[in-house]
Amino acid sequence: MDIGSDDRQFQTQWYRVSSRLKAEIGETAFENWVKPIKACDVKNAEVRLAVPSRFMRDWVVANYLDRLKELWAGENDAVRSVEVLIQPTMKTKSDDEAASQTAGLEGDALAAPAGSNDAKAGMNSADQSGWESGGQIAAPLDNRFRFDQFVVGKPNEFAYAAARRVAEAQSVPFNPLFLYGGVGLGKTHLMNAIAWEILERDPSRTVMYLSAEKFMYRFVRALREQNTVDFKEQFRSVDVLMIDDVQFIGGRDATQEEFFHTFNALVDQGRQIILSADKSPSDLEGVEERLKSRLNCGLVADIHATTYELRLAILETKAEKMELEAPRQVLEFLAHKITSNVRELEGALNRVAAHTQLVGREMTLETTQEVLHDLLRANDRRVTIEEIQKRVAEHFNIRISDMHSARRARSVARPRQVAMYLAKQLTSRSLPEIGRKFGGRDHTTVMHAVKKVDELRDHDTTFAEDVELLRRMLEG
Repeated sequence: MDIGSDDRQFQTQWYRVSSRLKAEIGETAFENWVKPIKACDVKNAEVRLAVPSRFMRDWVVANYLDRLKELWAGENDAVRSVEVLIQPTMKTKSDDEAASQTAGLEGDALAAPAGSNDAKAGMNSADQSGWESGGQIAAPLDNRFRFDQFVVGKPNEFAYAAARRVAEAQSVPFNPLFLYGGVGLGKTHLMNAIAWEILERDPSRTVMYLSAEKFMYRFVRALREQNTVDFKEQFRSVDVLMIDDVQFIGGRDATQEEFFHTFNALVDQGRQIILSADKSPSDLEGVEERLKSRLNCGLVADIHATTYELRLAILETKAEKMELEAPRQVLEFLAHKITSNVRELEGALNRVAAHTQLVGREMTLETTQEVLHDLLRANDRRVTIEEIQKRVAEHFNIRISDMHSARRARSVARPRQVAMYLAKQLTSRSLPEIGRKFGGRDHTTVMHAVKKVDELRDHDTTFAEDVELLRRMLEG
């Protein structure tokens, strides 16, 4: 009988394998490259996976195949290999649409109808593009994301001022402008706002706005088609180049090389470059030092986590735009409770407003709590890695600094492993992110810690009780 012939068991194994890989590579990479994979079957000790295109097959094989083999062998020790097949029938869109989908850009899904101003805005010279057959390289801009719709507060006032300065300047004030901050804090909004302002002031300027993953995809495609000359001309002929989420070029040596030369060519020509990322240039992982140096040579502006006052102002502005009569206490309640990011905050108000309109009930604090019970429970339950480190250090009577130190004594190493284990269990952070919080350790160290704690829990009842107690204290 073939290994794992029970389809339910096989799919359960795939679910566990893909979930573990998601924890290691992060949400965005998972959505783009792993989620579309179909687990077909397992025969003769070989797992067969299917993807919709040759490009995706090549990418998965190059970046994730070895890890997939390890994870699957951990689920089923009889598995010896993993094969990735191309299954064209999985395609539901054209190659260009699929390329846009894998770009990982927040604005990509907001494409405007053909012929509209929005459709032209991502790269207003798209009709000059002979290289990109059947579609434009750049992402369309979102008409909602303009400066007059951006709520300014202390956490983002510097980034906002820098963005306006670049957008309104006749010449390049600083190069590049590098915006960084966490998810949902306004980077994409500011990037779109800059592009809109530049184009409205001078429609003749060529503005290209896209994600780093899409830049990477186009470069790989140009290499495969032996068409790098057109690629270079396309990217080095624009007046303003805007690239979102540049952290994704980390570890991609060939892409970094091309990006480095594109960057230098545009700077030498006096063209404006605007970039965004989830961390500062100096903290980008897998990025060459010479490129970090270039990214630091302009203006670096960070966007901090929102304050209560800023969240309340954002809700008031959105409610006014929606012409929504929201009680003050409801807005204050949401501003207190939804603290993770602006996108989730606005989504919460949208849900409450939709419920009010569709069901016909008055918007009150009680109905708000009822409608958002799942979201509020998730926010109440959210635990930070810093909290975990503090509680574990207190429990094992060590210093918090030991969590980040290089000390390997068991009295320190074991609590550190427990803290890593709990961070993996109780937070949504990826393994690389957890490793960085523990003195810049590698994700494999976190994986080892999780495995070690699992083993100890199975064989040491007292240790298992300690870990369970810590978990309950943190969740409570």
